[in-house]
Formats: sequence, C-alpha cells, structure tokens
Amino acid sequence: MDSFIKLSNFSKIAPYAELFWQGLLVTVLLSLFTVIIGFCLALILALMRMSNCRPLRFLGIDKDGHQKESGILAVISKFNPLDFIATAYVEILRSTPVLVQIFIIYFGVFGIIKLPGFQLFGFIKFNRFFPGVVALGMNSGAYLCEIIRAGIQSIDGGQTEAARSLGLSQTQNLRHIILPQALKNILPAIANEFVVIIKESAITYTIGVQDIMSAVNAVKGATFVIIEPLLVATAIYFCLCFPTSKLIAYFERRMSHGDKR
Repeated sequence: MDSFIKLSNFSKIAPYAELFWQGLLVTVLLSLFTVIIGFCLALILALMRMSNCRPLRFLGIDKDGHQKESGILAVISKFNPLDFIATAYVEILRSTPVLVQIFIIYFGVFGIIKLPGFQLFGFIKFNRFFPGVVALGMNSGAYLCEIIRAGIQSIDGGQTEAARSLGLSQTQNLRHIILPQALKNILPAIANEFVVIIKESAITYTIGVQDIMSAVNAVKGATFVIIEPLLVATAIYFCLCFPTSKLIAYFERRMSHGDKR
C-alpha cells in the first residue's frame, strides 16, 4: 500500500469518482436530517429543563400553609423530574464519545428493532443510514439544548409579563413572542452546529453508512492507495464546510445590523 503522494495515484482513483459524489450526497443528507432531529429534540429538552414541574411540592408545605425553608422534605418538594431527566440526558451524551453512542444505537437498539433493507436513491442503505441519523441527532440534541435554553433565557422577562397582561397563555407566549426572538439570536449557533455535524458524520462509516469516508475505504481496498483518497475527502469536506461557515458569518453580520442603535 502506497504511503507517499504520487500524481499517478490520482488516475487510479479517478474511476471511483461516483463513490465520492454519492458519499457527498449522503453526508449532506445525514447532516441535514441530524440538525432537524437534534433541533426538535433539543427544544423539548430545553423546555423540560426550564419547566416548573414539582409533583411533590406539597411535602414542603407546613401545617400553617407556609413553605419550609430547610429539611429533607423541603429538598424533596423542590424535585423536578422533567428537569432531572433532561439534565441527565444532556450530561450523559455530552460526556461520552459519539462512536460509543453510534455503536449502542446501531448494535443495541436497532439490533433488536429490525429496519427494512431498501435503498434510498438506489444506493443509500436505509437500515444503516437511519441509525446513523438517530445517533447523531440524539448527540446533537444534547448540545443544541443548551443553545436553545440560553436563547430563551436571553429574552427579557418583561415581555412574558406583558403577554400575560394581554391575556396570552404560556403556550401562546412561547410560540408567538419568546421563540421567534430566541431563534433569531441562536440561528448562527444552530447553523454552526450544521458545519460541525458535517465533519462529525464521517464517523458513521464505521456502521456501514456510505458517506465520504466510506468511499475512501472502498477506494483504498480496491486500489491499495490511501493518501490520495484521503486528500480528495479532505478537499470535499473543506468545500462543504468553508463556504458554509462563511455564508453563516455573512448572515450573522446582516442580522446583527438590525440590533444596533
């Protein structure tokens, strides 16, 4: 197997250009679906973390109807199961490797749940692509959760009070007032997460997803050339990430103009 860069080796991998184009499409679709799943999951997690669900609140009330300041019952009364579940989820997924999570989802969850073996666009294996999307989406949701929560908490609390004075419910306030402003603030961070996922999606080739790195592996096995396919993959990832990051920076500057006084 060649370990030095040779121009002649690029002619050897040229017949496999279609594999790289297919890998490019898979990588883009993988990243797009991951961001969508991650955002929906993160929104739910963020609302869970900000909820005021305390089913054992009555334990912290004394016989006179006053809130207890100390004691084990006062601590138990403040327990929020939704916040606990969301926080545990975020901390666990942010503290473990993505590769381990992908293996658990693919071999553990979808080893029990059998997926249909059809192919999307004639070459994307659904039973490998879908577990990769789920695993990356769950991981992305843990990171986007904190971004969304920070965006919601950045909105002035006076707007919530104004919404209540107008007779809006908490759901209406969140939908029509808080979330639109929060999304404007966190949109650049969400777009940057898309760039991060494009690069992180390379790890899904370990479960057979036909992304760019899978194309590199296939070319390496067929031609016994390794450096040149990796250089091609590097160029593809750069052409995906660099323009996208610059486009994000451009829109971020345009959006910030309206906030200046």
